[in-house]
Amino acid sequence: MAKISRAQLKQLVEASIFVADQAISFEQLQLTVLEDLVVSKKMLKEVLAELTLDYQARGIQLVEVASGYRFQSMDSLSPWLSKLWHEQAPRYSRAMLETLSLIAYRQPITRGEIEDVRGVSVSSHIMKTLSERGWIKVIGHKEVPGRPSLYATTKEFLDYFSLKSLADLPSAEAFLASDESDLASQKDVNPLNILSQEPAMQSEGELQSKSVNTNDVVLDESNVPDEPEQIH
Repeated sequence: MAKISRAQLKQLVEASIFVADQAISFEQLQLTVLEDLVVSKKMLKEVLAELTLDYQARGIQLVEVASGYRFQSMDSLSPWLSKLWHEQAPRYSRAMLETLSLIAYRQPITRGEIEDVRGVSVSSHIMKTLSERGWIKVIGHKEVPGRPSLYATTKEFLDYFSLKSLADLPSAEAFLASDESDLASQKDVNPLNILSQEPAMQSEGELQSKSVNTNDVVLDESNVPDEPEQIH
């Protein structure tokens, strides 16, 4: 196996993360670009830590999400960077965001349990959309009559909201407080409100460095699901 200097390793790791079309994990780095090189886990961790520090004061930052490491722009630059893209931000109904919030905070959870909390039936359209986006998945079935599906969030969900793990979700108290603050100020309400920023969706081959501002998760009250929600 070939040897590599620390400076060369840092360059290689930086370039690997830069050109990757999605977040790249510590293990992926070891099994791909570093496979034929003599690099200890300790050295790789140190290099990643150094790169993270190097980019802290720059417009592009190195962040670790659930799937690994990626470059993305500073959240504070989002209002200006969003002008580079002409497509409209995706719009989600309040019902969809509330459903996603319940799954995120109370997983694993059944559809019936979501309906019990919200007081209305959950549209199949909502569950289908969240599943197609890769944000939720069925992880099993509850051992009760009918064996309903148990839903949980995915790595794609964590990556989209720049979260490393579910432990990075704000506390329930902070979540409720921020939602009440939004309502009080009569601004666009984001019932999910997991982060103040969302990274933009990536096109194939694009550098994962795009961020959009808070309003990019837009509450669309006119977005009526395929099935009307029924009050219990």
